[in-house]
Amino acid sequence: MSVININKTNFQSEVINSEKPILLDFWASWCGPCRMVGPIVDEIAAERGDLKVVKVNVDEQPELAIQFGIMSIPTLVIMKNGKVTNQAVGVRPKEQILAML
Repeated sequence: MSVININKTNFQSEVINSEKPILLDFWASWCGPCRMVGPIVDEIAAERGDLKVVKVNVDEQPELAIQFGIMSIPTLVIMKNGKVTNQAVGVRPKEQILAML
């Protein structure tokens, strides 16, 4: 499955109403650590059909960043049944990201 870009318009349908667990990547194009995590997140999306992987650009979607209390990026958030179950800030290796699930 490919990564889905999330905005305030599709957030409810793609994230809150998802039957699959969600890996949310809060990022920005200018963020060096975000560019390090991005390919790992893309790889997980390609490998894991049991998971929905979505990205939120904090510059384009500040309302969603505020809603989740994002203070630093990259921030990875795991959601199940519309609720946050895990969260990590900063660069993480693939194994640690998968362990969050």
